[in-house]
Amino acid sequence: MLRLHDVSVEYGPHLALAPVSGAFLPGTLTAIVGANGAGKSSLLKAMVGLVPCASGHVDRGGLGPAQVGYLPQQAALDRTFPLSVGDLVGMGDWAHSGWAGAFFPRLRGRIDAALASVGMAGMAGRSIAALSVGQFQRVLFARVCLQDAPVLLLDEPFASVDASTTQVLLDLVLAWGRDGRTVIAVLHDLGMVRAHFSQTLLLAGGPVAWGATADVLPAERMPIAATTPVTPRSAP
Repeated sequence: MLRLHDVSVEYGPHLALAPVSGAFLPGTLTAIVGANGAGKSSLLKAMVGLVPCASGHVDRGGLGPAQVGYLPQQAALDRTFPLSVGDLVGMGDWAHSGWAGAFFPRLRGRIDAALASVGMAGMAGRSIAALSVGQFQRVLFARVCLQDAPVLLLDEPFASVDASTTQVLLDLVLAWGRDGRTVIAVLHDLGMVRAHFSQTLLLAGGPVAWGATADVLPAERMPIAATTPVTPRSAP
């Protein structure tokens, strides 16, 4: 079980996320929701170890780094780097093959299968710079598929992609849930959250509510953007 113990995040003197405590239930789909600047991405980065916790700690229940898959926002990635689709997907096997693992011929079948699972069969040789936003997102999902981790952290996995791509990727997320994986996703579509995610963590600079989605996001709840935020403080 992935547990948060008073986890907070600071960037310099600014508090990005007030302390959060709680546990993500194994084998469940949990949505993290909130207005822009609510601390959603900061929490995911702290959970995966990309930013340090200003306070508290993340208990991964004995899981190693390779057992926690992470899908970042596209804006955080440099698509101008001369890399093929197959090489990018192959990096999902870094724990076993190192960062050069994508170049190992033994991975080719797994890479092709991962690409096929997201509707990108036959695209391994294409440059990532030539992909549309939706195609690139599918490739990022294929990389997560290759990692084959029991816990998956997804930062805005459906942002800026069309409806058909969203459906393909959502179907994959739901399949992960049926397989018993723990999926934690930053999302903005509350209709999608209510329909498919059993647990929800609502943030507004800190925790507002965490529990069953039907309790955290009842139909009559005010819009997320209107949720009273936690006033950021300066770090001591």
